[in-house]
Amino acid sequence: MAELFKGGSEYERFLRDLKERIRSAQVRAAVSVNRELVLLYWHIGREILVRQQQQGWGAKVITKLAKDLKAAFPEMKGLSRTNLLYMRAFAEAYPDEQIVQQSAGQIPWFHNCTLLDRVKDPDARMWYVEQTIKRGWSRATLIHQIDRGSYQHQGEALTNFKATLSQSQSDLAQQVLRDPYNFDFLNLGKQAQERDLENALVSHIREFLLELGMGFAFIGSQFPIQVSGKDFRIDLLFYHFRLHCFVVVDLKTVEFTPEFSGKMNFYVSAIDEILRSPQDNPTIGIILCKT
Repeated sequence: MAELFKGGSEYERFLRDLKERIRSAQVRAAVSVNRELVLLYWHIGREILVRQQQQGWGAKVITKLAKDLKAAFPEMKGLSRTNLLYMRAFAEAYPDEQIVQQSAGQIPWFHNCTLLDRVKDPDARMWYVEQTIKRGWSRATLIHQIDRGSYQHQGEALTNFKATLSQSQSDLAQQVLRDPYNFDFLNLGKQAQERDLENALVSHIREFLLELGMGFAFIGSQFPIQVSGKDFRIDLLFYHFRLHCFVVVDLKTVEFTPEFSGKMNFYVSAIDEILRSPQDNPTIGIILCKT
């Protein structure tokens, strides 16, 4: 046995590679099982639709079908009347099997049920499917994104990105930022000051990051910088992993005024000078204010 472990570091690498391969296989298997299940549900839903249209069967057939399928497959979950109704609605919403295989089949069944319940516009529903695949949204996160209207607010933030960033960076940054942001979870009164808002956002950092969107990593609040021997503090500083840049957030509890932009330009330039590495894209500033 001693001979086996002579190359300790080599064995560790070997073990690590095997673990990674096993984990990858587990993920692929889980995705494959989910896709087959969703595809099965789509086929059941489509058959119900076809029979109802061709044979004139009414809604009562679904109740009978649920009872008979449950008797035939007592160990199988998901054959309730409610779920059969979801299958029918699912097949009606996605008449093309290819869409199911390539998109809707890539997310869990109950994500699809949530979308059927909450999103009636087909384009919006498909957008949420694609975002769930891309960002790995949990069902709770998906519900949050739907409730806040992420589809309607995508890319609506007022920016100067086209004039200041490269086209690829500008397009991506525009997609990442939204307008408006909803901070109702803070329960702050109308008289709250900027420091109150900052402290509340930091205290609810998980909800704040969820509202900002995927990719934001929190660096700090009242982040200190020094320019020409003078000390300044940035309200909130983030790094965005998709944009590969620092993001400065300045908080205002009043309506926007032009001088806010001058202050933000100063902060952005300072972060570019002090923290930005050659691998980072130009820093982005977000001014969060009343309007």
